Amino acid sequence: MKSVSILGSTGSVGRQTVALLATHRDRFRPRALVGGRNAALLAEQARTLGAELAVINDPAALGVLEAALAGSAVRAAAGRDAVLAAASIEVDWTMAAITGAAGLPATLAAIRRGGTVALANKEALVCAGEVMLEAVAAAGATLLPVDSEHNGVFQALAGSHRAALEKITLTASGGPFRTASLGEMARATPEAALHHPVWSMGAKISIDSATLMNKGLELIEAARLFSLPSEKIDVLVHPQAVVHGLAFYADGSVLAALGAPDMRIPIAHALAWPERLTTGAPRLDLAALARLDFAEPDGARFPALPLARQAIAAGGGAPAILSAANEVAVAAFLERRIGFLDIVRVVESVLQAMGAPPASTLESVLALDAEARRRAHLFARGPARYLEGATLDGASWD
Repeated sequence: MKSVSILGSTGSVGRQTVALLATHRDRFRPRALVGGRNAALLAEQARTLGAELAVINDPAALGVLEAALAGSAVRAAAGRDAVLAAASIEVDWTMAAITGAAGLPATLAAIRRGGTVALANKEALVCAGEVMLEAVAAAGATLLPVDSEHNGVFQALAGSHRAALEKITLTASGGPFRTASLGEMARATPEAALHHPVWSMGAKISIDSATLMNKGLELIEAARLFSLPSEKIDVLVHPQAVVHGLAFYADGSVLAALGAPDMRIPIAHALAWPERLTTGAPRLDLAALARLDFAEPDGARFPALPLARQAIAAGGGAPAILSAANEVAVAAFLERRIGFLDIVRVVESVLQAMGAPPASTLESVLALDAEARRRAHLFARGPARYLEGATLDGASWD
């Protein structure tokens, strides 16, 4: 039996991973589950799977977790150190699904332990790609992509000659504002932005999908996962969201990974790799689908994508700054403190202010992340003053 841990088990990807494990109890042995604040759900998951350890990131929730696990054999713990200890437990396979830069230390701890790490937290590789890839090499770990697009490309590359690869293509559904005008997008409410036409996701990634920032982050992740320059990574808007990734080869062949827009498919692929696992996901009916549409993304209406290309071209800590500023800007939009179009303006302003300082250690990445968040908060409080050149005290990032 394959021993497994889930970092971020109470989030969207984590919940679906738990459901797959519960369906295939004869193949997996869950050891540690890590959640954020939802102690009741974490306890339910741990009891269902018979996990050895349940860790809640919020120390204030430890009492609730212990009470919910009373009478079971599951051990309970809480806090940052307990999360890192859980990530370091010896297992064959780890799902890294703690969202945002907050998941970086735990993901690194799992990588440094070795084994296979299924990466659902794209921000970790975006923020600290150099640090993470060095850790993968040093530990002899295996990194498997869980994002549907990267997982699709991974499958399209399997068994092929990388020397003959010309480019890869990631697809984007286009989100809820795929056909909206700039005026309509300027008036967009959080409720409208959260209403994704295809995928069911958490709030942050849903907003990222609406701005196409998710595709910008995925472009950076793909460059690092597949060791490709950004000019060899295309993005196409594909509203049906059934073609997830494509690989183009020198002989004119194009290999594409297709499947229903259901996250259980890439999760199961990473969980069972190099084998396959049943999921209960709907089967793709191409005759019923009848057509597949593709279009170039509109950089004028969705400037997040070209901004991400600028960040990866700049190198250094620019991608980490992009990701951190975006997290703050998305939160400000959800709290109705800025408009929808202000999200990317916040990110662009912070990038312009901070440039591309070095980010070769975890400490430097976390320092850049903190400073980018500080500046993004300032901008969200008063965009006009920031754009006019308000002085920001603090460390120099030149």
